[in-house]
Amino acid sequence: GQVRYSVPEEGKVGTVLGRLWQDVGLEGGDVEARRLRVVWQGRRAGVEVSGASGALVVSSRVDREELCGKSAACSLRLELLLERPLRVFHVELEVTDINDNAPLFPVNEETFSIPELNTVPGSRFPLEGASDADIGANAELSYTLSPSEHFRLDHQRNDDQSDSIALVLTKALDRETVPVHRLVLTAIDGGRPSLTGTMELVITVLDANDNAPQFNQSVYRIKMTEGSDVGTPLITLSATDLDEGSNSDVMYLFSRRVATQVKEMFSIDENKGELRLQGKLDYEEMDNYEITIEARDKGTPPLSGHCKVLLEVLDVNDNAPEVLVTSLSVPVPEDAPVGTVVALLSVSDRDSGANGRVSCWVRPASPFAVESRLLGSYSLVLREALDRERVWEYEVEVFAEDGGQPSLRASRGVRVPVSDVNDNAPRFSQAVYTVLCRENQGAGAEVARVFARDPDEGSNGRVRYSLWEGATGERAPVGGWRPASSYVSVDAESGVVWAVQALDYEEVQVVQFEVRAVDAGEPALVGNATVQLFVVDENDNAPMLLPTTGGGGAGLVPPLSPVAGTSLETVSGQDSETLWAWASWGGPAGQVVAKIRAVDADSGYNAWLRYEVLEPRGKGPFRVGVYSGEVSTARALEEADGPWQRLVIVVRDHGEPSRSATATLSVSLVEGGEKALAAAGSSSVSGLLFPGEGGAAGGIVSSWTNVWLVVSICAVSSVFVVSLLLYGACRW
Repeated sequence: GQVRYSVPEEGKVGTVLGRLWQDVGLEGGDVEARRLRVVWQGRRAGVEVSGASGALVVSSRVDREELCGKSAACSLRLELLLERPLRVFHVELEVTDINDNAPLFPVNEETFSIPELNTVPGSRFPLEGASDADIGANAELSYTLSPSEHFRLDHQRNDDQSDSIALVLTKALDRETVPVHRLVLTAIDGGRPSLTGTMELVITVLDANDNAPQFNQSVYRIKMTEGSDVGTPLITLSATDLDEGSNSDVMYLFSRRVATQVKEMFSIDENKGELRLQGKLDYEEMDNYEITIEARDKGTPPLSGHCKVLLEVLDVNDNAPEVLVTSLSVPVPEDAPVGTVVALLSVSDRDSGANGRVSCWVRPASPFAVESRLLGSYSLVLREALDRERVWEYEVEVFAEDGGQPSLRASRGVRVPVSDVNDNAPRFSQAVYTVLCRENQGAGAEVARVFARDPDEGSNGRVRYSLWEGATGERAPVGGWRPASSYVSVDAESGVVWAVQALDYEEVQVVQFEVRAVDAGEPALVGNATVQLFVVDENDNAPMLLPTTGGGGAGLVPPLSPVAGTSLETVSGQDSETLWAWASWGGPAGQVVAKIRAVDADSGYNAWLRYEVLEPRGKGPFRVGVYSGEVSTARALEEADGPWQRLVIVVRDHGEPSRSATATLSVSLVEGGEKALAAAGSSSVSGLLFPGEGGAAGGIVSSWTNVWLVVSICAVSSVFVVSLLLYGACRW
C-alpha cells in the first residue's frame, strides 16, 4: 500500500508529521518480530522515523528549494519492508512550499546610457527581471518603479509565462537639466506576507548616437535534441541599427546577466550573430535554456538591443534502464508455494516519455517471473514448483527494456539457491537382490552388499539400513520357522549383509528377507528391497548305505558309519559294512545277486553316486552297475569259483573332493536245490546274519510258513494281473 504525508518547508525540528506504524496497521510487537526495515529512496532531507513509536519526525531543517529547485512537485520517498510474510509499504512525503525566499535581481545596480538626441517618448529599454526560488503563488512577481516624470515601467506576461519588463521613456530627456536619473525597481512576490527585492537603475543621458540596434523578434524559440555534436549551429541572429557609419556597426554578445553555465554551453559569433553549441546537451540535467543576447553598436556611447533565445532540449533515448535489488529472500525451499516473492526490484530510467517507459522480464526460461507492483517497483515471484534434486541453484537474469527507438536494455543477475526438504525416499539400486552363498562360511562373513541412494541433501539424504524383523527364512528341519535375523544381519551404515552363523544347505536352502533404508529427515522416509539368499551346497556329506535287497537272496547288517575317502588305499584300510547274498552254480551271466542302495544328503553333483568293485581287482565273476548299484554275475558261476566270494564295493559321489563309503558283500555259492531252500529262508528277516553275532545263524524258520507265504504272494500277483486286464478292456 501507499501512505502520504505533508511536510511543511522550514518546519520546526521535532514536529511530528504522522504515526507511521499506526497508519500502516502495525502493532508494536510486529516491528521487531517481522524484522521491519526502512529503506529511503534518495535523500532523507531532515525527516526520520522513530523506531520505538513509529513517529515520522522533522529532525533538521527542510529546504524545499535545496531539495527540488523549481520543480512543481517535491516528494521524499521511503519503503517499509516487512518479513514473514513479505510486505512492502510505500510512503511519500510531500514537501510544501512557504514564502521563505525574497525576489532577487541579477545585479544590485543596472546602468543605462540613453542619448538625448532622437530619443522620443515611448522608447523602451528592456530590464532583467527578478527571480524567486519559491514556486506557485509565492513566485508570482509584480514590479513597481519609484516615481519619475521621465520614465514608467511596462510589465508584460509572455505566452511561455515569462515576464518582459521594460523601462519606457515618457518625456524627452535633457542631459543639461538632469544628466543622471536614479530610480528604484521593486519586485514583490505573491506570498502572504509578501517579500520584496530591489534594484537601482542608473540612467546616464548621452548625446549623439541615439538609435540602438533592434532585433526583428524579441523572443526566438528553437529546439535541439540532446547529445547533438559540438559545433552544431543553433540560430543566426540579426539586429539592425538605423544609424550610419560606426554607429550602425553591430556586434553580438551574451548579456551580462547570462549565467556562466550557459556561456560554457554555447558560443556566439560577435560579427555574424551565429549561435553555436560548444557543450553536450543533456535533457536529464536541464531541459531548457533561456539565453539573453545583446546587440551593441559601435557608436559613442554604444547603444544596445536585446532579445531572448529560448532553447528547448528534446529527449533522446540515451539512458539505459537501471535495475536494483532492494530485497532478496534466499534460499528458497523447494516446497515453496507458487506465488512466493523471492526478491523486490527497483527499476528506473532517467529518460522521459516513451524513452523512460520500462518493461521487465526474466531470461532464460525458469520457474520465476517478474510482476509489476507499483510504478518502478517489481517482484520476482515463483511461478512453478521447484525440485532441488533436479536444479539446486538458479542464475536468474532480470532484463529491463525501455520504449525508445532504438530501445536500450539493462539486466541484473539474481542468484537463487534452493534449499532441500525431505521429499525423496531412499531407493535401492535393485528391487530384488539375488545372492549365492556357499554353506559352512563362518559367522561374520560378508554374504551380500546392498546400496540405497537418497538424492536429498544433508541429513535428509543420510541413509541407515536395517533388517526388517517381519522377514523369515526357510523352514528348518527341527523347530519350525526361524526369523531371518537368526541367519544374517545388516550393517546400518554400509549396507553389508553378513552371516550371524554358518549356513548349512541341508538345513536351509533359501533365506528371503527385506532390508529397509531409512533417511534422517523429518519425517523420515523409507525404502525397501528384497534379498533372496540362496545357499550353495558344498560336498560335506559322505554317501550313506541303506538296507539292501538281494536278487538271489541277501542279508546285511544295519548301516555302519560310512567311511569317506579319496583313494582306494584309504578305503580299503577302513572297516566297512558286511552284506550277505547267495548265488547258484551254473546260473546264467547277468543274474542279479544283490542291490546296493545308498543316499547322499548333499545335492546335485555332490549327491550323484557311482558304484565300483574295489576287491577283487581284475576280472572277477561279479560286477556292479555303475549308477544302479545292482550286483550281478559277470559270467556263469563254476565250482572252481569256490563256495563263496567276497566283494568290496565302494560308493563314491561326484563332489570336489569326492567322498565315499564301502560295503563288503559275501556271496555264498550253492547248488540249485539249496537255492530254493535259501530263497525260502531269505524271506524271513530272522534268517539274516549279523557280523556282530559272529556270523552265526540267528534262527530256523518253519518251511510250512514259507510255503504259505509263497502261495499268498502268487494269489496277490494273480489278482493284480486280472485287475490290469479288466482295466485295459474297459479302456479299450
